[in-house]
Amino acid sequence: MNHTDNKDIIVCKEIKKVYGEGETAVTVLKGISFAIKEGEFVAIMGPSGSGKSTLMHILGALDTPTSGEYFLDGRDVSKLSDEELADIRREKVGFVFQSFNLLPRTSVLRNVALPLVYANIAKEERERIAKKALIDAAFPEAFWSYHSNQISGGMMQRVAIARSLVNDPALILADEPTGNLDSRTGEIVLHTFQSLNREHRKTIVLITHEPFVAEHAERIIHIRDGAIVSDEANRHPRVARSENEIPVA
Repeated sequence: MNHTDNKDIIVCKEIKKVYGEGETAVTVLKGISFAIKEGEFVAIMGPSGSGKSTLMHILGALDTPTSGEYFLDGRDVSKLSDEELADIRREKVGFVFQSFNLLPRTSVLRNVALPLVYANIAKEERERIAKKALIDAAFPEAFWSYHSNQISGGMMQRVAIARSLVNDPALILADEPTGNLDSRTGEIVLHTFQSLNREHRKTIVLITHEPFVAEHAERIIHIRDGAIVSDEANRHPRVARSENEIPVA
């Protein structure tokens, strides 16, 4: 997919992150620079300790760099206060975590609508938006009333994906989203991300240590020892199969 004419959603300029001071200081990110355009599906890949989790926290406005500049949807996030960072997270970023982070004895629909409660959206409007997000995430309507602890891990992750959509974020940030899933359900989740990217033009950044998972993105940024070692287009991304396309074992 050609994104040449699209605007930059993410711009990182010489991002450095240092923990500690003096002789005990540890530099985790060593001058990271890259940009991601609206509508891209990018995997940031690296082994444990490479700095990818620290970078994810900065991209998601969960942390700020020690130096350098980070722009998210045109806004300089680098030097914002904690309160301003919270606003950015709520308005601009949809998070999908490895551990799902759902309320267990709460229905699928209410789990998805939860961010809208904090945004003071009226109940009828919350339900409308949550239902649309579930449809966009290809989550079957028959399970909308189920509690999240009554459904499978793959379905739980698709609920988490739907929840990430309700504020219409500029960026969906997925941290090891298939890490707790078997290969079959992991593929279904990756198919959901590909559909959101291709059919709904969502910008997705996926953090992973697995080459197989990264190969489903259209661009792969490799990070090692706090630096980018490669940043290449993936000309032939793996195409994940949907739930209906995978034979039941």
